[in-house]
Amino acid sequence: MSTISSAPFSPEEIAAEGIKPEEYTEIVQRLGRHPNKAELGMFGVMWSEHCCYKNSRPLLKQFPTEGDRILVGPGENAGVVDLGDGLQLAFKIESHNHPSAIEPFQGAATGVGGILRDIFTMGARPIALLNSLRFGSLEDAKTRRLFSGVVSGISHYGNCVGVPTVGGEVYFDPAYSENPLVNVMALGLMETPEIVMSGAAGIGNPVLYVGSTTGRDGMGGASFASAELSDESMDDRPAVQVGDPFLEKSLIEACLEAFKTGAVVAAQDMGAAGITCSTSEMAAKGGVGIELDLDKIPVRETGMVPYEYLLSESQERMLFVSHKGREQELIDIFHRWGLQAVVAGTVIEKPIVRILFQGEVAAEIPATALADNTPIYHRDLLTEAPEYAQKAWKWTSESLPTCTPDGIEIQGNFKTWNDILLQLLDTPSIASKRWVYRQYDHQVQNNTVIVPGGADAAVVRVRPVEANKGGNIGVAATVDCNARYVYLDPYEGAKAVVAEAARNLSCVGAEPLAVTDNLNFPSPEKPIGYWQLAEACRGIAEACRELQTPVTGGNVSLYNETLDSEGKPQPIYPTPVVGMVGLIPDITAICGQGWQESGDLIYIIGRRLDSSEGVTLGGSEYLATVHNTVAGKPPVVDFELERRVQAACREGIRRGWVRSAHDCAEGGVAIALSESCITSNLGAEINLTSESSLRWDEILFGEGGARILISVSQQHQAIWESYLQEHLEDNWQQLGRVGNPDSFLRVFTTSSQTLIEVSMEDMSDRTHNAIQRRLAT
Repeated sequence: MSTISSAPFSPEEIAAEGIKPEEYTEIVQRLGRHPNKAELGMFGVMWSEHCCYKNSRPLLKQFPTEGDRILVGPGENAGVVDLGDGLQLAFKIESHNHPSAIEPFQGAATGVGGILRDIFTMGARPIALLNSLRFGSLEDAKTRRLFSGVVSGISHYGNCVGVPTVGGEVYFDPAYSENPLVNVMALGLMETPEIVMSGAAGIGNPVLYVGSTTGRDGMGGASFASAELSDESMDDRPAVQVGDPFLEKSLIEACLEAFKTGAVVAAQDMGAAGITCSTSEMAAKGGVGIELDLDKIPVRETGMVPYEYLLSESQERMLFVSHKGREQELIDIFHRWGLQAVVAGTVIEKPIVRILFQGEVAAEIPATALADNTPIYHRDLLTEAPEYAQKAWKWTSESLPTCTPDGIEIQGNFKTWNDILLQLLDTPSIASKRWVYRQYDHQVQNNTVIVPGGADAAVVRVRPVEANKGGNIGVAATVDCNARYVYLDPYEGAKAVVAEAARNLSCVGAEPLAVTDNLNFPSPEKPIGYWQLAEACRGIAEACRELQTPVTGGNVSLYNETLDSEGKPQPIYPTPVVGMVGLIPDITAICGQGWQESGDLIYIIGRRLDSSEGVTLGGSEYLATVHNTVAGKPPVVDFELERRVQAACREGIRRGWVRSAHDCAEGGVAIALSESCITSNLGAEINLTSESSLRWDEILFGEGGARILISVSQQHQAIWESYLQEHLEDNWQQLGRVGNPDSFLRVFTTSSQTLIEVSMEDMSDRTHNAIQRRLAT
């Protein structure tokens, strides 16, 4: 084997790999020589933000990561929590933003495939998928194409592989016009006696390549995900992978069967950066080295060179370390499932990644230099909020036109509150996402307890009632982010994201357990972008500590910016998506958001509607949609009240008092009432009071945390109100009663003046057809 030698690279060649000049100097110093082309590419992908978190790692360290139920935290393929009764849940969220902007169908589809591999690599069978999506305005033809393509890609992969997509969120805003966000979360139930880790071990143990063949698709995908999108990158289709869900289904079964043999020492998905990432991370985590021979890698294209092998992100591939002497046992399993499986390398003592090709050493790099001892940037934080935020914070509701119980005049046109309500229900971000989730097979595996659109969180059965196996346990999951709040105030907005996620779980009766996060932000190299990221991380960390929901891992997606025709960066809203899981001890004690029976009593617990404290129009959907204004300060989270309100909701559900529960989020109480009516096809009659300090639009459409809409049967009224008085004191209010089928949502003042009177037919038409109408244009 010959010694590696290479001449210096030009600044243009270095920049093409996403490497900064000072980083190249560091590479030369670490190697004691100039890298060759393959090694430069390896550093390029592994030193990208997508892989090494060089701008975000110092900020992520403040997240709480330990708790009584945490079995595996950050650093592995997925987090794992203990559900009790011998059950363990793996879960993770990741992004596939830039690939989806270029090729929406394959970008989204392979995003699903990648997150599923993170789950079953741990030894868990995938049981559910959720997604968090952001697009530009549906009035734009390009957005409609991206939106349709992404939804098709998600449904194609999830439906074919046989994992139900049970929930999610979709928002539309011009801030995402050229840079959509596609975040996918997966949950899995552990099937192996031991959790499968990724650290290589055992000098001399064989390293197995299993799964699909390697091609040239997905070249440099990690670097591609860590750069701003431009007109040139729109033609960079090789960076978008192509997935095969049917092959992935075979890979799931083969891996789980292989893990149960006890012959597998470690396993790693070949996700971002492919062979480079899997070899270096397995070696670094195990404190050993890996020698891999590219000549043994199964390929589907001819003439590939080491650079292409090492940077390919071909899908459905894994790397295993096997106990020596048991490799053939594993190979036979994969062959039985029609998959590739070969011994391609060995665990070595020297902590390096050594790549062989045609009898030569093609690359040799210290494993830690690629995987964990990577560049870290400690950036200066702005000493005060940027100008855009300070300007927005000066906004108050006093600048809005005067309103009365009859309505409000906007730019010379008088609108009743009926008009406003129907306008908001017709807004794609608020409207029903039925067009989306009806394309997903959300009931495959037959464990989906609440289908999409029926509750604030998804509920999945994880163990049926069996004589010798304990309770009827379920898990709830949600993905949440109000990016407008985070844009206006990253610290308060991020706290609100975590609080809303926990509230959504509580609304189905689940105890919040843990968090996985997907931090979608603009460039951290710009002062405003870094301020948004740093403040949001501070907010998430505080909220997770307050609500006792540790972070088990996640994904950072930065540089979500596009260049306009003048070359000016257009950043997205900072969008820290929080995926949260919760435990349901008994899935017979849950509820959805729809009313259950005419005559049931309707309450709001938490912030009362006759109090201005904690509720605001700042950053609200009403302000953005009706008044075309994004300004103000978002609501401030009151964690003490939040904990009490959520605990009261969960207790009411488990005792059978609470028959429906729905978080008051975007659109305020008026939209929450409408959604509970629409879901159940039952009307409601509501009586509201107003203080002199409150406007009618603040009461109806103001937004604020720690508010849940509840319905209770009349027979439980006394015990429910007694419980509320004891645990929430005056932080609750009876609003009215559930009406009859196909009736109206009627909202009155205390003097019996009508604020809102809208038929079920009108509300349903607006919300169910809002997206479809726009796609038909």
